[in-house]
Amino acid sequence: MILFEEMGLDASLLKAVKELGFETPTPIQEKVIPRILTDKVDLIALAQTGTGKTAAFGLPLIQMADTSVQDIQGLILCPTRELCMQITNDLKTFSKFEKGFKVVPVYGGASVETQIKSIKKGAQIVVGTPGRMLDLIKRKVVKVGKIRWLVLDEADEMLNMGFKEDLDAILAGTPADKQTLLFSATMPKEILRIADNYMHQPDEISAGKKNVGAENVHHEYYVAQAKYRYEVLKRIADMNPKIYGIVFCRTRRETKEVADKFMNDGYNADALHGDLSQSQRDYVMNRFRNKSLQMLVATDVAARGLDVNDLTHVINYNLPDELEAYIHRSGRTGRAGKSGISIAIVHTRETRKIRELEKITGKTFKRKPIPDGREICKKRLYTLVDKVEKVQLNEDQIGEFLPEIYKKLDWLSREDLIKHFVSVEFNRFLSYYKNAPDLNVDAESSSGGREKGRRDKRGKQEFSRFFINLGKLNKLNASKLIGLINDATHTKDMEIGKIDILKKFSFFEIEKHHEKDVLKAFEAGVKFEGVRVAVEISKPDHAKDKGAYKKKERPFKKYERSERKGGKKSGKKKPYRKR
Repeated sequence: MILFEEMGLDASLLKAVKELGFETPTPIQEKVIPRILTDKVDLIALAQTGTGKTAAFGLPLIQMADTSVQDIQGLILCPTRELCMQITNDLKTFSKFEKGFKVVPVYGGASVETQIKSIKKGAQIVVGTPGRMLDLIKRKVVKVGKIRWLVLDEADEMLNMGFKEDLDAILAGTPADKQTLLFSATMPKEILRIADNYMHQPDEISAGKKNVGAENVHHEYYVAQAKYRYEVLKRIADMNPKIYGIVFCRTRRETKEVADKFMNDGYNADALHGDLSQSQRDYVMNRFRNKSLQMLVATDVAARGLDVNDLTHVINYNLPDELEAYIHRSGRTGRAGKSGISIAIVHTRETRKIRELEKITGKTFKRKPIPDGREICKKRLYTLVDKVEKVQLNEDQIGEFLPEIYKKLDWLSREDLIKHFVSVEFNRFLSYYKNAPDLNVDAESSSGGREKGRRDKRGKQEFSRFFINLGKLNKLNASKLIGLINDATHTKDMEIGKIDILKKFSFFEIEKHHEKDVLKAFEAGVKFEGVRVAVEISKPDHAKDKGAYKKKERPFKKYERSERKGGKKSGKKKPYRKR
């Protein structure tokens, strides 16, 4: 491995790097820095979060920027305010000994007037989120016609967050002879589209394989019935007293519910979701960064750009709808050479997703048994004893109180004193887990089979299959369908099985004993995107559901008419026309 001194960096930058304690470059820095300094070719760099990407593009850009010119020479685009501020602060730190170098951050949720004033004072580099950057370009404050570099950091995240149009608009106005540097953890089709449309014969550099998990992260999963998901989360937290991690949920509503339960049960946690104001978000984030909070419950969108290096765990309360997003989640732990654990809580019909994740990440996922009450109590007890054993004594301050304490406890034997001491801290766990049930499922359920609990005569869990008159044309996806079911039924205790989203309609499975609840919930005129929702049991003669529209009988055509009429049934008996 080469040293920073061998990469062609100026003495001022090397001095700043040395002050930061960096001795040898990370793999992505080793491969990218010399290329940017010596070549003008476009680069696509594949690297996980936390691998030193900012220094990889930041150090050479600082060195090559012309500080005698106050015009904008480079743009750095990133998905979130947090990442924008992180990159800006890093560039300021790297350029500590570079006279005249200026970098300005621009992002939504802050005063645009203040940002405009900062840019007009002069800056070589502007770091920003796509929305605010495009706004300032349209205002002719940020002039991109003569920029020399364009950096797209966490490009896949920006596309996942819906910034495709903004990116296209920004890129279209930049000069063709600029150098474009694209950094991404995964390589979806949209990244390839950007490369084809806006980059000139880019070279690809990788600090690992495409779409793989971070090396220092161990992957584990627990299998349980969906209704016990929160109980499993609590047991994971109780088994890891020193946990410092993020719990990822699928929706804002779920995030709020889990965080509220967590806090009410005495856990040191808080929520991070899209309904928070910027000041509320900053307050939560500051508490989490300084470790006043042990657990942060968040959605994927809310946690993007979050920069915390010491996380011990990432917990997937629900797996993401797009499994590649798991790579971003798990990459938030195991940073800076430290190890971390990524945990997934899955129900019995989701274990196939674990196999898919193993293929995507190239990692082995270890199935762990859900700890029982005795294991948890034993773990907490020994942790407490270790804490007491290693506590620093301060006899100068407590000495004056000791005679009275000795006198008060004199009637207790050594053994009784230890019992009393342990019980003070431990009674809560003993009481809670005294009759705690076993939440594990049978081994066969790893392939979607048997559970401990309700079964049919063949020993397998029963699911009912439902038809719903919404599909991809209605912008329905698995996440939205799950949210729709949860909102209509006002519960999350139902286990949702297989989901098939088709073009004009869809199918989903729910535990059979909730069949009437689902049908009743959707009788109340539920609407989705202005369309009245119709749900019914998928009939036996619909065995080939996916080809139903190719058949003459078209069993669901009444709902198709209803959809075309904005949710109202048409009284005219018009024949169905293929579209």
